[in-house]
Amino acid sequence: MTAADFVVVANRLPVDRVEGPDGEEIWRTSPGGLVAALEPMMRTANGAWVGWPGQADVELAPFEADGIDLVPVALSAQEVAEYYEGFANDTIWPLYHDVIAPPQYHREWWEAYVTVNRRFAEAAAAVVAEEGTVWVHDYQLQLVPQMVRELRPDVTIGYFHHIPFPAHGLYAQLPWRDQVLRGLLGADVIGFQRAQDATYFLTAVRRRLRYEVKGPNIAVPEGDGVRTALARAFPISIDTTPYLELAAREDVRARAAEIRASLGNPKRILLGVDRLDYTKGIRHRIKAYGELLAEGRLKVEDVTLVQVASPSRERVDAYVHLRDEIELAVSRINGDTDTMGHSAIRYLHQGYPREEMVALYLAADVMLVTALRDGMNLVAKEYVATRVDDRGVLVLSEFTGAADELRQAVRVNPHDIEGLKDAIMTAVEMPPAEQGRRMRSLRRRVLDNDVDAWSSSFLAALAEVRAR
Repeated sequence: MTAADFVVVANRLPVDRVEGPDGEEIWRTSPGGLVAALEPMMRTANGAWVGWPGQADVELAPFEADGIDLVPVALSAQEVAEYYEGFANDTIWPLYHDVIAPPQYHREWWEAYVTVNRRFAEAAAAVVAEEGTVWVHDYQLQLVPQMVRELRPDVTIGYFHHIPFPAHGLYAQLPWRDQVLRGLLGADVIGFQRAQDATYFLTAVRRRLRYEVKGPNIAVPEGDGVRTALARAFPISIDTTPYLELAAREDVRARAAEIRASLGNPKRILLGVDRLDYTKGIRHRIKAYGELLAEGRLKVEDVTLVQVASPSRERVDAYVHLRDEIELAVSRINGDTDTMGHSAIRYLHQGYPREEMVALYLAADVMLVTALRDGMNLVAKEYVATRVDDRGVLVLSEFTGAADELRQAVRVNPHDIEGLKDAIMTAVEMPPAEQGRRMRSLRRRVLDNDVDAWSSSFLAALAEVRAR
């Protein structure tokens, strides 16, 4: 493999290993916004992607798939347990999501995190060309920027943080807080979803490391001199094209009508689409909806909630308990309120292909995004992009990154159950003219600020730093 001018480093490779029609193993491009955003650039800029192939104890040589050079990083089963399920998802994830679940601090997890981050950094440093660019992604790899800089001081380094960054009072709990900050400051540009996240990061740098901070600029000591790093918000978005194309397809529109009919043609369909995660506010949403039914403000004959909860981290205890809690709540509400012809909640613990998701978005009158904390929440943007009819209502938690941009949504504090109930009623009863006015504004925002705009703005900031 020749040296690459542009290297993406992410926890996962942008492909999944699947079985072909004749039983052979083939690699299929993963669905996902990051892949869609970076794929065209990878092809034109002599790019390579460094990541884990998704299976433990698998050693693979670099290979090409769909015109992109892929550099697999091997992880043992123990490293998957300690680095990924442990430190990344049972320490960093809950800590950075406002300690909604208690983070676990284990020294052996941290040691595995350091070891694996070094392996990713070494793979990136080995493949990047002289004076090239390395773009590191997300919380699993926060130490990689500094490690790459130590190995390859000639390259330009970017880092994008896809999840929230916590307020200093919470961040200070992390036993390895200073090491993580230094790891991130190896990057020339550190990007966040929200201005608030960037501010929290800058505050941590100023208070913990005592580096000079002026606006978004940080003076990072390096050798005998000082390097300036930039930390600010670059809100991520979606590739809108496939959603627009699917929403216009006759078979997808027919499927949306079929979904309504299968639910008994209720007057209103409410929809939640989430990974099964305690940050997503699924319990709060179900509680509010159940109370509206119990109080008679909604009737099961008129309204159905469809909740898609795709499986997630099923070996982590907090997720096992969450699934039990949600499924108990759903069965109680259905048991109390269902009739022979109508069900209060259609609960689906599965993932679906994009065509089915677009059909669901078209069928839904109200989209409920009630996350307790979310870096962005792209489901909100997918729903808006899909609504080519300028109908439908988005109920959106103010604790999502999307709330900074999608101001015509019905905003809600999901912790306030009474407020959440009122927001659901506002959405259910909203006149078509107001729906149209709000949705047109939301759609303008999403279509103008798509994933290409996001990646372009980040790379422009990197180019500016390099020019300096």
